[in-house]
Amino acid sequence: MAQQQMPMGHSMPSGSMPGMAMPSQGGSAADKAMMDGMATMNRDMSAAPMTGDPDHDFVAMMIPHHQGAIDMAEVVLKYGKDPQIRKLAQDIVAAQKKEIAEMKAWQAAHPAR
Repeated sequence: MAQQQMPMGHSMPSGSMPGMAMPSQGGSAADKAMMDGMATMNRDMSAAPMTGDPDHDFVAMMIPHHQGAIDMAEVVLKYGKDPQIRKLAQDIVAAQKKEIAEMKAWQAAHPAR
């Protein structure tokens, strides 16, 4: 697997986020759904068009990041049992959808140059 160079001589598999341990493959349907959601998020964040404008670039990357949170929360809503965590997942879905809508509205009002 390709490696990305990190500060201080550390490296990590490409597509991974610093500080996030990647679980081994296999496991339950919930594990697979969670990993699929994270892989999609990482792919979509990496594909976000970079303009050199930090405001535009931030929003372009945050939309798939927030969608990844929604996807992971939906896995919990499908497979999770703990009422407190299910409520947290419901709140995350609602909050992230609202923020995605705000970011898309901002993009529409501020086209990249």
